[in-house]
Amino acid sequence: MTDVAIELLITGPRSATFRVDAERHLHMREEALAWQVQRLDGALAAEGTTSKVVFTVASLEPGAAYHLHAGEARLEFTTPQETALIDIRDFGASTDALDNAPTIQRAIAELAPGGTLRIPAGRWLSGPIFLKSSMTLFVEDGAEFAAIASRQDFPILPARHADGRILGTWEGVAEACYASLINAIDCHDVHLAGTGIIDGGGDRGDWWSWPKETRQGARRPRTVFLSGCENVTLSGLTIRNSPSWTVHPVLCNGLIAADLIIENDPDSPNTDGFNPESSSDIHLVGLHISVGDDCIALKAGKRSPLGGPDRPTEHVLVENCLMERGHGAVVIGSEMSAGISDITIRNCHFRGTDRGLRIKTRRGRGGTVADIRLTDSLMEDVATPVAVNSFYFCDADGRSDYVQSRSPLPVSTETPSISSITVKNVTASGARTAAAVFYGLPEAAIRDIAFENYTVSFAPDAEAEVPEMASLLLPLRHAGIVAENAVFSRLARLSPVSIHPAQD
Repeated sequence: MTDVAIELLITGPRSATFRVDAERHLHMREEALAWQVQRLDGALAAEGTTSKVVFTVASLEPGAAYHLHAGEARLEFTTPQETALIDIRDFGASTDALDNAPTIQRAIAELAPGGTLRIPAGRWLSGPIFLKSSMTLFVEDGAEFAAIASRQDFPILPARHADGRILGTWEGVAEACYASLINAIDCHDVHLAGTGIIDGGGDRGDWWSWPKETRQGARRPRTVFLSGCENVTLSGLTIRNSPSWTVHPVLCNGLIAADLIIENDPDSPNTDGFNPESSSDIHLVGLHISVGDDCIALKAGKRSPLGGPDRPTEHVLVENCLMERGHGAVVIGSEMSAGISDITIRNCHFRGTDRGLRIKTRRGRGGTVADIRLTDSLMEDVATPVAVNSFYFCDADGRSDYVQSRSPLPVSTETPSISSITVKNVTASGARTAAAVFYGLPEAAIRDIAFENYTVSFAPDAEAEVPEMASLLLPLRHAGIVAENAVFSRLARLSPVSIHPAQD
């Protein structure tokens, strides 16, 4: 048997998430791999098989030493100690209750630092709950933590803290929002784990009927909202049916999300999968996302009289993820005014998304997008595999002459800058419009673009369509690399690019 490389990604008191053979596979393995977890005395703790590169074992005990055996490889690890374990039933939670939030919140208040709050098997209806620092929320296998339907029982979070700091945002602007099902505000060392389900309740109530509006002066909630947090881990869970964005960390530092399933109805509005905003040191690994909008969207605030987060998003690593059916697989912007840089996407699989790697911005945003790398990945049936657009017609003035003019305008703090984009060892099949499109501003060209070993084939039944959301664009079908106001680092770097049109 070929040697198996094992890596421990996340360990909590009652679970651990591993990655196996990450360099040889994307999200799924070609063959299932048998594994066992044993105590040091040889007693069997858990066993199974995995067809995924990243998998979670959620039947462990706190403060215990184990061996993971996978193939011929072995990895020793120890789960952290747990100061306390509280089951939500201990405080009166019931599967018959119409809203368990008050009892769960009392349990959280009593939980000692370093403790675990357990949601056992069963369907538990709840309004929004608020986590605190140094705790684990453990959703057991067979458990479904589900949002109640009525927004009348959802508190509204203000746009800012009492001291003026930004608390929440909506599309990059500081705005009041309904609280999410799970909220962590100014917390550190928070662990969300288990193999159960978190259901945001998007299909209940009226959330999807007013996507760009407000009710009671507030925007729609997320399912998991993290504001101003440090050292957060999420592992093993299925998070689904979100009212809007599914997982939204804003102004966070140090987050690892591994082995999550994020799924929303394909027709649900603006239900992005995972949206780090003005956050740094983010690691997304082994996620499977299929949603109604972008799968992973990196944000960094937007210029607005209401204000927005003024910190960049930087140092983001996306690995071994499977993105399906969304508008974009990995999207940068359009809110990027504070800057987005040092982003690596590698060993990922994009399937059936409208676009693969997408960067979108426009005049008025300012900010810089730089050092974006997509490597060693596969795209299947992605209409436009790479799309970079400086004329994105978002907002009320998106089709104005100022935004859409193809004549050079004066460069100012409102002029966005895009540079240093690398696509290497990437194969795309079933493309429809073009191998890649770059639409740069005449006064601020997209610079330092590099392609190496990029292979594209096209869907034979493709019809011409506009590849990006901008005015004055021509429909494309089976085009190569289309570049306007774009500068490639070296023409020689383009020579390995192989474009294979389908036979008509």
